[in-house]
Amino acid sequence: MDLVVGVDAGGTASRAVVATLGGVVAGRAVAGPGNPLSRGPAAVEAIGEALREALAGCDPDRVAGGVLGVAGTSAVADPAIAAAFDGMWASLGLTCPMRIVGDVVTAFAAGTPSPSGEALIAGTGAVAARIEQHEIVSVADGLGWLLGDEGSGRWMGLQALRHAVRAWSSPFAAAVAAHAGVSSADALVRWAQALPLADIDALAPIVCAAARYGDPVATTIVADGVTRLLSTLDSVAASGPVVLGGGLLIADTPMRAGVLAALYARGITVGTSHDPAAAAAWLAARSLGAPDSLHAALLTRATPHVATTARPSMPPGR
Repeated sequence: MDLVVGVDAGGTASRAVVATLGGVVAGRAVAGPGNPLSRGPAAVEAIGEALREALAGCDPDRVAGGVLGVAGTSAVADPAIAAAFDGMWASLGLTCPMRIVGDVVTAFAAGTPSPSGEALIAGTGAVAARIEQHEIVSVADGLGWLLGDEGSGRWMGLQALRHAVRAWSSPFAAAVAAHAGVSSADALVRWAQALPLADIDALAPIVCAAARYGDPVATTIVADGVTRLLSTLDSVAASGPVVLGGGLLIADTPMRAGVLAALYARGITVGTSHDPAAAAAWLAARSLGAPDSLHAALLTRATPHVATTARPSMPPGR
């Protein structure tokens, strides 16, 4: 038994990795959305599809363990969902232990080999969590766009709409109007109230691009977003290492630049979450006694950045 499997399953896709205990990736696959809270049993089917494809050609008897990082883990408390996971695992011919953890745990493990620290994730939503021995011990925000997710991509889109409709003659408003395909403030209000959420989310890169060019409205939104993300992180008593995840904090965005500058100024070690599915496989191997050095073999891009007093600060938008 020399293989482990890892899964990163969220609202967009389910990604599976099969790896050897020596750190070689033996298979990868991607399938549909895998959040059981929003997708129900269909999410379990998507996770199973990704695993089945990743395991193609592998003897299931060689698999010694698996970790599934899943968004919406609270749904697993539903007996029907729990039974669906058990049935999916058995249908793959896997008899080894299966551990289901929150996708925040695998996102954290994808950025550092440390068992404890914090994760700050900002994509469509935003959440921070304190991790101890790869268990979530406290969480801040992650409340959804209606009640929270401050500093997230959707939050940025909503802020863009609010600023644009109040300063209609500004160049920033013109960019927002062009995106929405409207020609008046009243039309923008009607467009927004229809809640085209995917289109609202798509305003975030427009804000980031405008901030890079020095647009004052966009720069204000970014600075406010950075402040809110740091406040969320501080709510879980961040001491480091801190792993950044989600599209806004993985990509080269002014949001990432602002958060990094603040964390570097505090002297906090920062890692970036890459390949949470491989991190899930590493967690499975770790539980079997594999050394922490296996982390580097499976996640070479996740080497944490170490802050030093010599590192210059980077203002938002640089």
